[in-house]
Amino acid sequence: MKTILLMFDSLNRRVLECYGGSAHTPNFSRLAERGVTFENHYVGSLPCMPARRDIQTGRLNFMHRSWGPLEPFDICFPEIMKRNGVHTHLITDHYHYFEDGGLNYQNRFATWELERGQEWDPWKALVDVPDDRFRETYHPLQYAPAGTPGGRARGMINREFITTEENYSMPRCFDRAFEFLDRNRNADDWFLQLECFDPHEPFAAPDSYRNRYVTGYNGPRLDWPIYKRVEETDLEIEEIRANYMALVTMCDAYLGKLLDYMDAHGMWEGTAIVMTTDHGFMLGEHDWWAKSRMPFYNEIANIPLVVCHPRYAELAGQRRRSLTQNIDLMPTLLEWHGLETPGTVRGHRLDPVLETDSTDRRVALYGQFGAALNTTDGRYTYFLYPEGPYDLDAQEIFEYTLMPTHQQNFFAVSEFEGTEIVRGFDFMQNCPVMKIPARKVNSRGQGAAVEDTVTVLYDLENDPGQEFPIHDDTVTSRLESEMRRVMEHHEAPLEAYSRLGLDP
Repeated sequence: MKTILLMFDSLNRRVLECYGGSAHTPNFSRLAERGVTFENHYVGSLPCMPARRDIQTGRLNFMHRSWGPLEPFDICFPEIMKRNGVHTHLITDHYHYFEDGGLNYQNRFATWELERGQEWDPWKALVDVPDDRFRETYHPLQYAPAGTPGGRARGMINREFITTEENYSMPRCFDRAFEFLDRNRNADDWFLQLECFDPHEPFAAPDSYRNRYVTGYNGPRLDWPIYKRVEETDLEIEEIRANYMALVTMCDAYLGKLLDYMDAHGMWEGTAIVMTTDHGFMLGEHDWWAKSRMPFYNEIANIPLVVCHPRYAELAGQRRRSLTQNIDLMPTLLEWHGLETPGTVRGHRLDPVLETDSTDRRVALYGQFGAALNTTDGRYTYFLYPEGPYDLDAQEIFEYTLMPTHQQNFFAVSEFEGTEIVRGFDFMQNCPVMKIPARKVNSRGQGAAVEDTVTVLYDLENDPGQEFPIHDDTVTSRLESEMRRVMEHHEAPLEAYSRLGLDP
């Protein structure tokens, strides 16, 4: 068996033509015509690295941990494959793997390759920064003086070294993929994870893609929205969205190159392709940009998934409405390669959905550490927040970890105040782990700036845009009961129930 997991980052499925969107994406449609398209596929833990931990381990982690590394007790599919003779290879430009909070993920693969230069990757050195030129080139919303925290200053320097399409890291990732396939396509028992940071912000694409999306905007470069409420003018909003669409179209073009390669070399009979993302992205819907700070509307939570497998070739072009989730990838990939699913896994194999559009999943639970607990049954979505004014410091919430790092730094010494050593989680293989009180200052972007913290219920059948909350005690009671059941299944700590007013 040969499998390619193709991941894009921050891909809003609503822009894809195969999901009814208006971005020029003929190759995503071409993939959907060859495979099976999932309509109700949902995220789990958010954002980037928590989502990847879900995918690798087949279980939710956001109730125990914020953004962090793979833990020593985590049982993950690339490691299982590697130990059982399946060669696993990672090609990525997702530089978060190489920050303190992304440790250990790539090392579970037999081999891996990294392309540099995305976003605020500390890539190229430019000691004398052309600050005056940067100030003129970039919109005040995304310009930052040299050395400013937050990454935008570093992002401007990186872009100084990307002058042709070949310099972009996504083309370089695909070049590496074609090199891997040239050498290995006739071999058996391999798994390739080809992972592109695009269309994550900044939404930078060559003019050949950007010229397709004409706006009336004539100001400085504006392609990196801040994670905040929409306050821009109509033209600025149009410009940001156009830049995102252009980058999605660039993703589509390189997907097309992969499909062409599969066609040219007759690979479809022995190779599966799975295309998905880690999460979506708000493009001004509900008056929000980006992710993490706002409720997890379906623009973020309901993500694309297209599966092409030679076993299901006769199902080409079909669609599935059963509820699925990112944690379902892990047991599915193991089964395809003839490997058993570990008892720690909570995901469901996708094969029954592919075969008959059936699943025993009743709800999908998803969220971000310290924010709401969200669930959907496919008909309703329910966002449950702690009562009263939202304040992470006032909540009883803990990080359970043996790897105390945040996204870009170690835990500060002061953060260990109040730490206990605890046992009792089966999925942690009963390891003694640190139970560290979570604090707002240490969880920037992981709950510290959460807004609109109102518990709401939406009826997706009558309100697919999630614009009009409803009140239905019967539905709410049923969904809360399902939440408790799934929480128990994932060994949620007791405080995960109490902070939300749920009975264990």
